[in-house]
Amino acid sequence: MQTSSTQMTSASLIYFSSVSNNTHRFVEKLQLPEGQAARLPLHTGTETLLATEPFVLMLPTYGAGGGRGSVPKQVVKFLNVEQNRRLLRGVIGAGNTNFHDSYCIAGDIVAAKCGVPHLYRFELMGTSEDVSKVHKGLEEFWKQQSSLSAA
Repeated sequence: MQTSSTQMTSASLIYFSSVSNNTHRFVEKLQLPEGQAARLPLHTGTETLLATEPFVLMLPTYGAGGGRGSVPKQVVKFLNVEQNRRLLRGVIGAGNTNFHDSYCIAGDIVAAKCGVPHLYRFELMGTSEDVSKVHKGLEEFWKQQSSLSAA
C-alpha cells in the first residue's frame, strides 16, 4: 500500500549502506549522474522507497553467521514490497572476506530468492578496480536489458 509519504524513485541503482557508510562511499566513487542512485533509509521505522523503474540493488552483508540475519532488515522491508521485487534486475554484494564462506552472502540470498543474477562482489568500500568494473558492468548490463526488452 502506498502512502503520501512514500518516496518514489526511478534510480537504476538502489542501495543500502549502514552507519559505516562503506557502501555509500563506494556508490559515490561510481560518480553516477544525479538521480541514478537512491539510498534506502537507514532506519526500519522510516518509510521505504518505491521503485518505479527496473534497478540493480547493492547491499552489504551483516555478520558472519552463515546467512541468518545477513540481509539488512531495511533491505528486507524494501523487498517485501511486491513492486520493488518485480523491478529488481540484479544484485551487487558488498562484504568482508573475514566472513569467509559468508562473504557477500546477503547478495547470494537476495539473488536466489528473487531469481536475479548476483552481478558482482566487492570488499568493504571496494578498490578503484572494483569501481571501474562495476561502472562498466552496469553500463553493459543496462544495454543488455534494453536490448532484451526491445526484442
